[in-house]
Amino acid sequence: MDWYVPITIVPGIGLLLLSTSNLLIALSTEIKELIGKQSDVQTILSRKLRQLKLLNNAMVFLYVAVASFVLSGLIAGLYESTHIMGAEIPIYFTVAGILSALLALCILIVYSFRAVKIRQDQFDAQISKD
Repeated sequence: MDWYVPITIVPGIGLLLLSTSNLLIALSTEIKELIGKQSDVQTILSRKLRQLKLLNNAMVFLYVAVASFVLSGLIAGLYESTHIMGAEIPIYFTVAGILSALLALCILIVYSFRAVKIRQDQFDAQISKD
């Protein structure tokens, strides 16, 4: 494996981090507004807080993936130039990065399905009030 292969994946994961952090900020703002209302929002609020935790977990796994890919490239580059470390070590970090990114993507899929359900429940609650 060439040392630059895992590094080329980092920008894609960076885009995932950017979009996930935008979701996290929007959800945090919405939770803050719901807390300010203090009226019949307790169940929605608790569900949104669980959503916030999901997004946070996804971001942690994405950060771990980026760190793994960077370490893999660094170790492979050092091995290529010095032959001090074993050649299989970068592969372990690459696999860890791939698994971490896959876990984050699974969490984001769950988040997406739940977000739609929460929005639908909010809409239904609003319709029943009017």
